[in-house]
Amino acid sequence: MPFTANRAFKKAPRLIAGAKDMHYITTDGRKVLDGAAGMWCCNAGHGRAEISAAIARQADALDFAPPFQFGIPQAFELANRVSELAPEGLDHVFFCNSGSEAADTALKLALAYHRIAGQGSRIRLIGRERAYHGVGFGGTAVGGIVSNRKMFGSLLTGVDHLQSTYNREKQAFSKGEPQWGAELADELERLVALHGAETIAAVIVEPMAGSTGVLPAPKGYLKRLREITQKHGILLIFDEVITGFGRLGHAFAAERYGVLPDMITFAKGVTNGAAPMGGVLVHKTIHDAFMTGPANAVEVFHGYTYSAHPLACAAGLATLDIYRAEELFERARNLEPKFADAVMSLREEPNVVDIRTVGITAGIELAPNENGPGDRGFTALRAGFHDYDLMMRIAGDTLALTPPLIISEDQIGEIVDKTAKVIRAVA
Repeated sequence: MPFTANRAFKKAPRLIAGAKDMHYITTDGRKVLDGAAGMWCCNAGHGRAEISAAIARQADALDFAPPFQFGIPQAFELANRVSELAPEGLDHVFFCNSGSEAADTALKLALAYHRIAGQGSRIRLIGRERAYHGVGFGGTAVGGIVSNRKMFGSLLTGVDHLQSTYNREKQAFSKGEPQWGAELADELERLVALHGAETIAAVIVEPMAGSTGVLPAPKGYLKRLREITQKHGILLIFDEVITGFGRLGHAFAAERYGVLPDMITFAKGVTNGAAPMGGVLVHKTIHDAFMTGPANAVEVFHGYTYSAHPLACAAGLATLDIYRAEELFERARNLEPKFADAVMSLREEPNVVDIRTVGITAGIELAPNENGPGDRGFTALRAGFHDYDLMMRIAGDTLALTPPLIISEDQIGEIVDKTAKVIRAVA
């Protein structure tokens, strides 16, 4: 099983048989409150009939079509719908099947773009410590979570990392973007001086680093990073696999922060988790650079068998209809202060050393126990599921709460109450 303590799981399995709205249903019939939107993806909740019906209709009409040299109308419709949600200029979409594939796709497009533009010396990629960009070789290389990297050799060469934006001493118990830390973007100037701007193709960052334990970008950090990348001709990629489609109260976090990157990766929420899909939003300038040479020649030698799969496109279109009809992005924006206040009420619970909130997302960091880092968090995950009917995400000893955006104020209170009980149980 992926990213799972397999031996421990087999001793006490966490098995799921169904889901509806805000709850999972276990194989023994218990309703478990979903405090994680599955894995950051079920933003409209579970069991949405509109999505399952759209998938069924599409399966009856067309189960598969080759994406190389052929296309389906739904793929172009979905690309238009996604680009309409994105900041102006990000007009083109390259579809894939996951956030991992989206990250690797964006990195390859960045390298190829510079080669086409006559700057083939730009081969370096810059990530950030504690970042997560999936499990492909490219995404793992620019990622900065040590456990994800250390078993897999040197990965890609020519990669460097910005320092993490997190400093507990200066940022603890921040609601939204921390006041301190914008100056950390200036670390990029040091890397430029070290390697030479002419060797750097792209910088990739998450507007909110979720998988490492919910680290919001400091105020002004992303704007400063954009200024430096533009100054040196470096592409800026936002990994919005988690933050896209309403998690931070906007279609994309780029809108929240008023920053226009050159590319945005997305996945998860685009289909509400109902079908695998990812993609890369690409600025018109980059797209147009590829559209040269003979008209019958392939412009981009990259893609996947299941790029823009018909069933995934159907799920995506139905999902976007729900987001629009129910105004879920606006709903998340309006709920954010209430969610943050409720989660911050946990700060006096035992072993809580920090709480970080942004959008409908929170990281509650606990002190390690005597068994070492990660044990308290894993014990909390098990206790939440088996004893308190709560599903949460964990990152080491950080409990991550990222519920579906359909959550009610009463359910916010319920999640916080259950989390408090879990924290006390593992004290």
